[in-house]
Amino acid sequence: MPILNRAAELQDEVTAWRRHIHSRPELLFAVENTASFVENKLREFGVDEIVTGIGRTGVVGLIRGRLGDGTTIGLRADMDALPMTESTGKPYASTTPGKMHACGHDGHTAMLLGAAKYLAETRNFKGAVAVIFQPAEEGGGGGNEMVKDGMMERFGISEVYGLHNMPGMPLGHFASRVGPIMASTDEFSITIEGRGGHAAQPHKTIDPIVLGAQIVTALQTIASRTADPLSAVVVSVTKFNAGFAHNVIPEQALLAGTVRTLMAENRDMAERRINEICTHLAAAYGATARVRYARNYPVTVNHATETGHVLEAATDVAGAAQVVGNVDPMMGGEDFSYMLLARPGAFVFMGNGDSAGLHNPGYDFNDEAIPHGISYWVRLAESRLGA
Repeated sequence: MPILNRAAELQDEVTAWRRHIHSRPELLFAVENTASFVENKLREFGVDEIVTGIGRTGVVGLIRGRLGDGTTIGLRADMDALPMTESTGKPYASTTPGKMHACGHDGHTAMLLGAAKYLAETRNFKGAVAVIFQPAEEGGGGGNEMVKDGMMERFGISEVYGLHNMPGMPLGHFASRVGPIMASTDEFSITIEGRGGHAAQPHKTIDPIVLGAQIVTALQTIASRTADPLSAVVVSVTKFNAGFAHNVIPEQALLAGTVRTLMAENRDMAERRINEICTHLAAAYGATARVRYARNYPVTVNHATETGHVLEAATDVAGAAQVVGNVDPMMGGEDFSYMLLARPGAFVFMGNGDSAGLHNPGYDFNDEAIPHGISYWVRLAESRLGA
């Protein structure tokens, strides 16, 4: 099944929805206008059941098939934008300074709305499709909030699927893999307490800046000397704040950063080693170091059977030559991981063509991808529900 004729017919309409959402970006859970837009569209389509306020501001629509009873599968899109200033200069660019859709969630939402319209028109399946519109993917853990709110049980969802556009991947291409596909996203903060004093008398101080520099260097050995070289571990120090004058050694230095892993044991190891390195180096200098380690999104792990369904649907739409079944994992994070902990499912990447990268002020979702995304969602739903 190549791109659906109906999906191609819907492209202009769905593009208009996408650009409407793009011009009105909202952050984290404060996506009330976007959620209202989604709700109104689902009502226009005649979706059987629409529930708002799941996971605070999420929306779920239930579309029942005409071929009899069966299971329910979930298809998920994210709705939130990023706290960035857009530089595209497009006519539909963000109208809100400091906010923009720099990750394509406007495109994800619009494509799933397009699929919902098609599925509500045809209903050529058994059971039901739950279209899930999630807030707060960009750091708020909205996926976890929807799961904790009982979404899976309330709608009887037995499998769940997610999609993300990928700049640099050719238009019309898809890619996925069994197992870890995106990393866990932990954060750490380190507070170093030394003894301040005159910069001309460093021997009377305990310099937290020198100690901080040693800690930054030592943390790099977690990936290079503690982790298996064949496993992926990233430890990045992204903040180093200390001092206020040229001639004063400060009392305190503050470091912060992120840890990305694809395996639970490496996540545990990295947290342990950060604490050990900071504690023992600080003791050697006569200082103290306090570590705050926060575990955020878990590893996004695709289930084997459901990844097979994803690749089959993508192949039906795009052709085998345009589908990669063992793509390299990404070290970015994704809170769809929480839904995959709650139910079997899989996550897939879809090509956005030659565009600026994600989280870039020049990024824009490629509207030519819309028919591909709609067709993929429809094929996946109908094939899973016995069309």
